[in-house]
Amino acid sequence: MNKLTTWLQSLAENHTPNFAECVDYLGQYFPLLHQFENTEQDSDWHAEGNVAIHTEMVLQALYTQLESEAKHIRGVARQSLILAALLHDIAKPLTTRRKEIAGKIRLVAPKHEQIGTSYLATRLISLPLDQQSVLTIMGLVGFHQMPKLLVLRNSDFKDYFKLSLNVDLALLYWLEIADMKGRICPDLSVQLDFLEQFRLYAEEYQLWQMATPALAHLAQIQVKKNTAEQVFLNSYATTQLASGDISTAEEAIAKHYQACQQYSHLYVMCGISGSGKSTWIEQNLSNFDVISLDEIRREINGKRLSQKNRGQVLQQAKTRLKQALAQKRDVVWDATNIRKDFRKIICDLGTSYNALITMVVFQQSEKALRTNNRHRKFAVSDEVITDQMNKLEWPWFSEAHRLLIIGEKGKELYRYGSFE
Repeated sequence: MNKLTTWLQSLAENHTPNFAECVDYLGQYFPLLHQFENTEQDSDWHAEGNVAIHTEMVLQALYTQLESEAKHIRGVARQSLILAALLHDIAKPLTTRRKEIAGKIRLVAPKHEQIGTSYLATRLISLPLDQQSVLTIMGLVGFHQMPKLLVLRNSDFKDYFKLSLNVDLALLYWLEIADMKGRICPDLSVQLDFLEQFRLYAEEYQLWQMATPALAHLAQIQVKKNTAEQVFLNSYATTQLASGDISTAEEAIAKHYQACQQYSHLYVMCGISGSGKSTWIEQNLSNFDVISLDEIRREINGKRLSQKNRGQVLQQAKTRLKQALAQKRDVVWDATNIRKDFRKIICDLGTSYNALITMVVFQQSEKALRTNNRHRKFAVSDEVITDQMNKLEWPWFSEAHRLLIIGEKGKELYRYGSFE
């Protein structure tokens, strides 16, 4: 067991490293940690100072909780929570800027949560961590502002349920308690009250400390003798509870009585160039219709990598997708799909045809991505890989009915949702 593995394991036990020690061990994997000291924060919201000072205070506040109210959090959950506290503001060096608010110049870091998650996607995977830990950390970083926002927006069950599909609400609460206590601001008591309200709602909705919160709702609708029909029913009930289209899982039984009997499978690829999407399709979905944007570019422009006639390429692809779905054929959408809005267009189209949608996400380290790209037949430049990594918007579990995460050499790392 090497030094880093031993250190990470210590986080699952009793170790309480300060910020400097964390940077010593992890700075080479997350270079933005070295910029925390030079990243300013707003003097009203963060009177304590720069991001490094704040992160140190958050870590210490978390350790205090882990020795008292949160002492039940042990093992992998403890490890994930500490790493999330360290990394929750990892994208602030990239996003911090000045903005005029109510006539005053303030320091803000818009979208640092989402950008931080995507930054971590190709870096956490390099650490000797369980895949569940990787996803837990990414979820905590990506949604760490949501507890207070849900309370401020007077959100109802569907919003709490949707959030619970993507992140453990109890761990999120403890992270945010530490986040708030790890700063100096005039409205600290108000902010902490928001978090207590978040906890009360999560408990009321029976989403507190639930590893798989959807299961309690789906238990009421296990009524199909045919496995394929039950998979469809479970999947649509979950997503429609999260969207508010239904109020109880039981409503899905009548709503999808006909649709569950015959439906298409729509697989949506998501991965940076060179991550192995096309190879995985050949090995796992050989009987599917394949809609490849690269191939349609070759048909229309003569070259796979040509970006001309984008509108025509996309329209041709969508036409073929609609035809396949209308005829209840299984189909796979083969493209990078690193942007959420692009994925949403395809997933919404699949839903309109009552298809069962599976997103296949390829998660690899930056080193593996660049190596694989150099050895593929249709390699892109290193600059393109860098640009895609910077633009990646990590997909969440609530984006599709089911999700698969694929690592190097086509290895399945994780699956979410109802499978046959």
